[in-house]
Amino acid sequence: MLSRGYWDKVAAFHGHKCPGLAIGFKACEGAIAELGLRADDLPTIDEDIVCVTENDACGVDAVQSLLGCTYGKGNLVPRLRGKMAFSFFSRDTGRSVRLCLKPGCGDGLERAEFQEHLLTTPYDELFDIAVPPYGLPERARLFGSQPCALCHEKTGEYALRIQDGQAVCLDCYDAYGREGF
Repeated sequence: MLSRGYWDKVAAFHGHKCPGLAIGFKACEGAIAELGLRADDLPTIDEDIVCVTENDACGVDAVQSLLGCTYGKGNLVPRLRGKMAFSFFSRDTGRSVRLCLKPGCGDGLERAEFQEHLLTTPYDELFDIAVPPYGLPERARLFGSQPCALCHEKTGEYALRIQDGQAVCLDCYDAYGREGF
């Protein structure tokens, strides 16, 4: 288990201690164990460890603080599904793991009790452990930018849409009502 010193570091980064942060903390503990990482070598300064998070809750701050996965480096990838689930990949070793909080975890516990339960229970008792159902995300790409024809704000080319023959940003794009139906 990771020491309380790591927990204090994560809480300082996040701004407070809460059960959601503890879930992310324990997911990181599981990633370290399952990927064969050394906690003393973390956080990573490159993109070799990747986290695909299925939520945008407090626990994601633990991933950023402990593992060094960030949106800016492109190794923290949102796949928002509303689940307390995290998939971790090591580019160096090719190993991967998906950790999903077990159903019923913490049921009947008060907030403080739940947080302490999370911190003192081995990660493999808290999470269902599996292989991610998708592969390692590609490395972050650099994209050119173009001005939106309507608001004129520079926009990454991947986020432009053609509307009436002009490139427009997603905020100005008037989506077809049947799109995605």
